[in-house]
Amino acid sequence: MKTRTLDQWLEYQLGTHPQAIAMGLERVRAVAERLNLLLLPCPVITVAGTNGKGSTVAYIEAIARASGHRTGAFTSPHLLRYNERIRIDGTEVSDAELVSAFEAIEAARADIALTYFEFGALAALVLFARAGLDLAILEVGLGGRLDAVNILDADIAVITTVDLDHQAYLGNDRESIGFEKAGIMRPGRPCILGEKDPPSSVLRHAYENGVYCVRAYSDYLIDRFDTHWVWREPGFSLELPYPQLQAPAQIQNAACAIAALRASSLTIAETAWAQGVASATVTGRLQRWRTDPEVILDVAHNPQSVAQLETWLQMHPKPTVAVFSALKDKDIAGMLVRLAPYIGFWHVGVMAEPADRALSVQDWQERLSAAGLPGADFRIHADVAAAYAAALAESNGQRILVFGSFHTLEAVMRLPQPEAVGV
Repeated sequence: MKTRTLDQWLEYQLGTHPQAIAMGLERVRAVAERLNLLLLPCPVITVAGTNGKGSTVAYIEAIARASGHRTGAFTSPHLLRYNERIRIDGTEVSDAELVSAFEAIEAARADIALTYFEFGALAALVLFARAGLDLAILEVGLGGRLDAVNILDADIAVITTVDLDHQAYLGNDRESIGFEKAGIMRPGRPCILGEKDPPSSVLRHAYENGVYCVRAYSDYLIDRFDTHWVWREPGFSLELPYPQLQAPAQIQNAACAIAALRASSLTIAETAWAQGVASATVTGRLQRWRTDPEVILDVAHNPQSVAQLETWLQMHPKPTVAVFSALKDKDIAGMLVRLAPYIGFWHVGVMAEPADRALSVQDWQERLSAAGLPGADFRIHADVAAAYAAALAESNGQRILVFGSFHTLEAVMRLPQPEAVGV
């Protein structure tokens, strides 16, 4: 049989299961068992949470690598290249490595149907098992309890935050969602809780299963100063630079990462803490994409992340126009109402994909009107690219904020850019 290219493999995976999202561990665990992947030869940190997962993974990875440890990191979704999802020692894996992993999974799965995400999670484990790692870091895709990465018993679990998102799968309140995320905990092993007041469902699950929780603002503290911040626990403290990642919550994410590594068996060099915090980057998190005009990219797409974006806009006042698009199952009215005071004009782009979650022009007109946005304050464009082009043409020195979905950012990032300055 002719070898498939990476693009062909990804297209093929979209048709191997009748559902795009199929929660449950039985199928993916059976394939992993056939591949001998249920126990990696290195410690595993699994990161769940409504927001902050990708950033926390990046901090853990950067600190561990700064201390000379060889890491593997699995995250999702990607923005431009599927390869972004799997990094070994800080470098995206190659097409050839992914194809090799997919071939191994295909041979092992036989008649077991796998989703696109499950193929990716298994590919990460295949490549990590081959890589001679000191640490594997796995980001949960959706929820935790029934997410594919949860087939592995995490040595350390991390739950960054719990808030409303993906309610169709996880439940309609923080308690229900917290229960799903708490499923990554393992008896007798630590779990880092990154927010001050986690849902009682999380704490109850930990208590009932003998999980040792390390709680932010209780077991470890964060002190902020003008030029630096301090992470401290009884008998130990670190003086650290502020992260280059801009959102106010990035301090909590970095603190979560430090707590996870402090709870691990890895030895971290004294200088690596500050070096890792300072060097960690994640695409699309309040990322300055251009400077003239200033263009900011942010993947905010749920109430908690939009609140962070609101705080950042308050801290950095400047006339701003938005390039905005979001999927129909998101709280679009909530995003509009919350950010309207900081946005002078909205350029809304219609997304064609994913088709089952996209809004039509008429849908957008109804959503925008229902949110109370005056007709003079927005314009609906055929796609995100057209919305961005109009914003550039009419910016008149105003800041352009692109947000609402990973798909929104992808559409802009794929356009030819005269100047992309990075994070």
